[in-house]
Amino acid sequence: MNDAENNEIGARLERTNELLLRMLAEVAKTPSTHAIFVDAGYVYAAAGLLVAGTEDRRSFDLDAEGLIEAFIDKARTIFADSRLLRVYWYDGARRRIHTAEQQSIAELPDVKVRLGNLNANNQQKGVDSLIRTDLESLARHRAISDAALVGGDEDLVSAVEAAQGYGARVHLWGIEASDGRNQAEPLLWEVDSQRTFDLDFCRPYITRRPVTTYENEGAPPPSRDEVRFVGAQIAATWLAERGREPMAELLPGHPYLPGPVDQDLLIEAERVLQRSLRGHAVLRRALRDGFWQHLQSQY
Repeated sequence: MNDAENNEIGARLERTNELLLRMLAEVAKTPSTHAIFVDAGYVYAAAGLLVAGTEDRRSFDLDAEGLIEAFIDKARTIFADSRLLRVYWYDGARRRIHTAEQQSIAELPDVKVRLGNLNANNQQKGVDSLIRTDLESLARHRAISDAALVGGDEDLVSAVEAAQGYGARVHLWGIEASDGRNQAEPLLWEVDSQRTFDLDFCRPYITRRPVTTYENEGAPPPSRDEVRFVGAQIAATWLAERGREPMAELLPGHPYLPGPVDQDLLIEAERVLQRSLRGHAVLRRALRDGFWQHLQSQY
């Protein structure tokens, strides 16, 4: 190899080194980015149980805006040299149609609401897969360097592994459990760090709703036939609103209704009758009988 060729190779190496140095300088100037992924179902259940003593959303109000701002502030402290991409809020809704509450959350700055389905048992469907899709996509495109995941379901393990596979760090945030744990151990094992929010942190964002009183409370209780008819009415309404397939999922459980559905049925019946059925075991059985009778007659 002659001197001219050596000089040319040396010049190419210099240009390559200069290009690498410029690229490294640009990377050094690019700030780290983090995002917060919130499983709303977990937050409602865990925070509601901790503060209000119940997982039932209808028994308390959650100041979602205040809680989201608290999560953002906490992330700002933990990831001091990082900027927030956005907060992802995952929840369930029938036919993926936003409720009024979910609409107000979606209107908040830097917040993206993502909805899975809500079946007849009031169980979320598809939320975990949405979290995995977002986590994996953002990590793959280097859009985030850190992810704060607020949740506890073991099904989220695959989402954590996917994001970590692309170099992102995943930090699990949880809410203090009054007894035992409310986050799956396999999930705790996989994440890069863990943090738990206690009662004092959660208390400002949960308000217990007052017990409903009705105008007819002092009147004689309705008859079993009247309550049974109301149960059938509610079954017919739910069939029209929720669809046949979700309601058919209840049939194998006869004569028992899942807890959330039984609670929905009770609340709706009390609204129609304008009186409480709490403490009236015979009338509550009549309500379920009417509900089941109409539901089974449609299949």
